[in-house]
Amino acid sequence: MVDIAGDHQIISPEQRETYERNGYLQLAGFVDSDTLDDLKKASIEFVELSRDLQTSGKVLDLEPGHTEQTPRIRRLNSPVDNHETFRNFSLEGMAGKLACALLGGPVRYHHSKLNFKWSDGGEEVKWHQDIQFWPHTDFSPLTIGVYLADVDQEMGPMGVLPGSHRGVLFDQYRTDGAWNGAIGTQDLETLDLDEVAWLTGTAGSVTVHNCCMVHGSLPNNSSRPRPLLLQTYSRADSYPIAHIGANGSTGALSGTVIGGDSHQRVVIQGREIPGAPDWSRRGAPTIFGSQQQDT
Repeated sequence: MVDIAGDHQIISPEQRETYERNGYLQLAGFVDSDTLDDLKKASIEFVELSRDLQTSGKVLDLEPGHTEQTPRIRRLNSPVDNHETFRNFSLEGMAGKLACALLGGPVRYHHSKLNFKWSDGGEEVKWHQDIQFWPHTDFSPLTIGVYLADVDQEMGPMGVLPGSHRGVLFDQYRTDGAWNGAIGTQDLETLDLDEVAWLTGTAGSVTVHNCCMVHGSLPNNSSRPRPLLLQTYSRADSYPIAHIGANGSTGALSGTVIGGDSHQRVVIQGREIPGAPDWSRRGAPTIFGSQQQDT
């Protein structure tokens, strides 16, 4: 558990209502300049590290055409687990506080990533919903994004379809049964993509979107990378469902509770389960030891 002051005044009641109604929120210039500089410096460290790599690995996912002289990075996986600056920002800093404010209490950190979307054709992200990648016991999970550079229309900003978080949860498999990770063509035809809001913004601006939101982004056709730092949280009483999607492979700090305590309670089919403590990191005691209060 990370004990931070969950400042519920970090956003206004109107902003929280906007998030709940539309499924997304955009906050211009939310991250202060000093914090933003620290995040940029940390991201550059991984760009320099990538110069010594020829293939993708556990930490860095490289685009085709990556070289030492012209690095092209798709993603930094789990920045929270790989750099103190990202860890502090997501677990103790503004991102964690914002999640607490939006979800109304302690939150559970799930995972993080830094999508670089490199210049001159950085890859698109097709229309999709997140919750199918890592189902939880409710639909509270949200993702907070931070633009580390100014982002205009040419750079492939994230697009969200307002209100779609309350709609259909689409099957993101291909017709041959393979995982596609995107909404199929026929399902896309049921959506009015003319209503998409494209979230451009200056460096330090923040986006928030609900786990059920239909969203995606176009290729980056500019001469500048578009680094977007992303971190996902749920309410503290929301739990990832094991053995589905990315749950279980999200990093050592996944499950950290921020801004309070987890009461280990979950509601399933209307029945509240007062669960046992989390023994995942230290091993479970036997029922005999618990009942006899062994020390």
